[in-house]
Amino acid sequence: MVQKARFYRQEDDKILCLLCPRACLIAEGRIGTCGVRKVENGELYTLNYGLLAAVNHDPIEKKPLYHFHPGRSILSLGTYGCNLLCSFCQNWTLARGKPDPDADTVSPEHVLTMLEREGGPQKALGVAYTYNEPSIWYEFVYDTARLLKDHGYCNVLVTNGYINREPLQELLPYIDAMNIDVKAFSDSFYREHCQGKRKPVIETVEAAAEQCHVEITCLLIPTLNDSPSEQEALARWLGGISPDIVLHYSRYFPSYKLDFPSTPAETLEQARETARQYLNYVYLGNIDVPEAANTICPHCGNLLIVRSYGGVDIAGLEGVNCNNCGSRIRVVLPGSLC
Repeated sequence: MVQKARFYRQEDDKILCLLCPRACLIAEGRIGTCGVRKVENGELYTLNYGLLAAVNHDPIEKKPLYHFHPGRSILSLGTYGCNLLCSFCQNWTLARGKPDPDADTVSPEHVLTMLEREGGPQKALGVAYTYNEPSIWYEFVYDTARLLKDHGYCNVLVTNGYINREPLQELLPYIDAMNIDVKAFSDSFYREHCQGKRKPVIETVEAAAEQCHVEITCLLIPTLNDSPSEQEALARWLGGISPDIVLHYSRYFPSYKLDFPSTPAETLEQARETARQYLNYVYLGNIDVPEAANTICPHCGNLLIVRSYGGVDIAGLEGVNCNNCGSRIRVVLPGSLC
């Protein structure tokens, strides 16, 4: 569905998109790098408003969010396009796919109806905007998030964090949780492997952590971003925001344009041990390592939350406190209001 876009200005005979740091200067009839913002008749339009490329009910842990309503499921919606050009993209068919004019389209009101049919906020947690990059779905996400927030539902962004400050600050009041993908902790990696910049992502993490629940994912790619020194710098920076911020290390598998060997288990385990010097909660994903997904009390070692293929067991909490030592644990429990 084509709709007028936000965050742009005219620059002579072209349009400067101001949604993300890429700042595409788009000529008449052309489309920005994201693949979904087009100039027509001297105005910028979004081509993917309400356009669905993926719809699923997922465990919240799949986002991944481990400390936000553990054990709940969430309605996941995605569309086409992305504003980074990662050579290792795990969802490249959507990120680099072109909007299908025959794909299903929905309105924010339709999404609300979908959730209401599931039984309202007590049964349906809300929506995760995911699969592709939700920030370039901005107009639809903004309208839907506002509507759902008014009706008591949660809104979750699974994002690369590549968004300018003004649109981010307008959206954040309606967002309850974010998983932000920090691709690496070096400028050269972002330039060479994502055709982007690191600084805007850093700024997004810092701004979002002040206003909503934030967890971080880092896909470890052998020889590119997995050095102990880089991972120590990443963890030290996150620990400076809060030692309770959650970090997920994810195992890389060959995908899209990159065919490096998969990340060794030893690399992930070393990164976790390094990060634990600065962070209380570090998890491993895309790999079968015993207890790598469990939550342990950072103060006494008590087993708090067990995650397995069978589901989630909140075993060691009384409210948000460890039932052994009484320490407060940074977790948003099922039943909490959004």
